[in-house]
This record gives sequence, C-alpha cells and structure tokens, in this order.
Amino acid sequence: MQKLMQQWLGRVVLATAITAVTAVAGPVLAQSSADPKAPPAGYVAAPEPKPADTNAERGKSQPGNNAPMWRAVRESGTAPGISNLPGAEKGVLIQPMVQYPGVRLNNAGEAWRQVRNQWIIPYGGSLILIALLTLALFYWRKGPLGGHRADTGRVIERFTPFERATHWSNAIAFVTLAVSGLVMAFGKFLLLPVLGGTLFGVLSYGLKTAHNFAGPLFAVSLLLVLITFVKDNLPSKDDLAWMMRLGGMFSGQEVPSHRFNAGEKVVFWAGVLVLGALVVASGLVLDKLIPGMAYLRPDMQIAQMVHSAAAMVMLALFAGHIYMGTIGMKGAYQAMRTGYVDEAWAREHHELWHDDVKAGKIPAQRSSEPAPLAAPQA
Repeated sequence: MQKLMQQWLGRVVLATAITAVTAVAGPVLAQSSADPKAPPAGYVAAPEPKPADTNAERGKSQPGNNAPMWRAVRESGTAPGISNLPGAEKGVLIQPMVQYPGVRLNNAGEAWRQVRNQWIIPYGGSLILIALLTLALFYWRKGPLGGHRADTGRVIERFTPFERATHWSNAIAFVTLAVSGLVMAFGKFLLLPVLGGTLFGVLSYGLKTAHNFAGPLFAVSLLLVLITFVKDNLPSKDDLAWMMRLGGMFSGQEVPSHRFNAGEKVVFWAGVLVLGALVVASGLVLDKLIPGMAYLRPDMQIAQMVHSAAAMVMLALFAGHIYMGTIGMKGAYQAMRTGYVDEAWAREHHELWHDDVKAGKIPAQRSSEPAPLAAPQA
C-alpha cells in the first residue's frame, strides 16, 4: 500500500512540473518552431536609425538634380493634374501625343527639342557662317566694287527722305532682332562659358526683352518697305541678262540695270516678302499677339521652328545685302545715308535707271550742285 502511494505521489509531482514548464516555455517554443530567426518572446527591438534625407544630400552633391521629381512626373504620364494657372494645358506636365494629318508624334516635346538642337541650330549656324566666310573671301579677292568712273559733280536723288526713314527703321529693328536672336540661339554654347552664368543671364534677359519689343516694329516697317519699294522691284526682261552674268561681279564690268538690279529684287521678293512674312507671322504667334488663338504647345513649337529656320535663312541672305550696302560697293552706303549719288555712280551701277532719270521718265531730282551733307564719292 505504501508503495502504491509513493508511485501515485510521484506521478502527480511530475504532471505538475510538466504543466508549469509548458505554460512558461510553450509560447517561446511555438514561436521558435514557426520562425527560427525570430527574437525571443518579450524582446523589444531598438528603433532603427532614420535614413538620411536623400533629396537634401543630392541637393548638396548634385545641385539641380531633381531626378525623384521627374521620375514621379514620368510615372504620372500625361494625366492632367490640378493647376491654379489659367489655360488648357497648364495642368499637364508632359506633353501628350500629337497627331496631324499623316503625322503622329508620340513624344512631341522631345521631338521638337531634337529638331531644334540637332537640325535648326547646327545647320542654321553653318549656313550663316558659310555666308559670312564667302563674303569675306570675295572681299579679300575682289575688294569693293565700283569707282571706275570719275565724279561729275552732278548728283541725282536716289532715295527720298521717306524711303530712307522707312529703310533705316526696318534696318535698325532687323539688326536688333538679329543680334538678340543669335545670342538666344548660340549664346549658351559660345558666350556662357566665357561670360559666366550671372552676366550671361542678364545679357540674354535684356536681349530677349529687346527682341520682343523690336518684333512689332520690324513687322510694321517691313510692311512699309514692301509698299514703298514694290513698284521698282517688279521683274523685267533686263533682269535675265543680269542674272546670267551675275551682274558682272567677276568680270569687272557691271551689267546695266534699272533702279534695282536682279540681285536686289531677289532679296526683296525672297527675303523681304516670303521670309519676312514667315518670320513676322511666327513671331506674332510666339509673342501671343494674335487674338483668339489658344497658344497650345504644338502651336508654339511649330511657330518656333518656322521662326528660327526662316530667320537664319533670312540672316544669310541679308548678309549679302548688308555687305553690298556698306563695304562691298563704293558709294552705296552714302546713297542711303544722304539720298543722293553722283551721276557717274548711277551710270556705272544702274545705267538703265540713270538713262530713265535723264530722259525724265522717272521723277528724281537732279542738281548740278553737291548733294546735301556732301555728295557720295564713287
């Protein structure tokens, strides 16, 4: 009997011990069996260190690098957002696909940028540079044209005061637009490394403002030039002979011409009328001076491409006109400055016009006295 009591008491103690151990170690053993790497029960992990502000660090090491922002912009696609600015496209950060008749542009903004930077800027700049080098080479080999006839002392009025005022207003506006346009197009590559960001920024801002104000003046004066000189730039049968011999520039003997020769007429019709109309029309769009227009991104991009391309061709063409009107021909600049030329100059460079003036077919003033402000020298 005593032996049975001892066995029963041992079993009770053993069961009690097992129960106590299970109650304490059970959760720990269960967690360990589920995740061997998990910390023991009751373990409190230390707070992880806060990661460094990557944007702030990037701002210090890479100023101007807004990669996270533009990554978010790309992820948002072309979905419109919310903007407080008025306009049809102000809430869209990325220009959507644009489709024209027969043309589909999946990334119109990037396409425009590549056309400007890879076509208009390099090829336009090359065209202007070639024109300037050609004129420099011609001047080096031939020098200024004219001066083969001695002055007679009798002068002829070549340009009236109104014609000269119209020409000079247009010329001043053109030079202002040309200089400011060239800086805007090529200044980033040529002037910025030399002047630095601050000085170049002030210069480009000032020239851009002058460009915007000179544009409307150029448009009005260009219209006046067209109206004033169109009657003397109409084609004639004598222009063909002038073109066939290039005016005699290489032979040394000029081909007879009327008030304006065939080369000047080409500048008038191709440069003043065609290219001038393209530059003015596209410039009015870029200045937002056309009423009722939405001025969407595709419209502005097309206007910018037309404006830049036409302006660079116009610059190359007018470089020859400016050359001939200044150092390329003796007495040409004085003709536009004073309005008068010597009869010898008129007979040498525009013989048919000179004959018409002497015959009374053209109402130009003639005098046996020197021109006002000194007659131009041939």
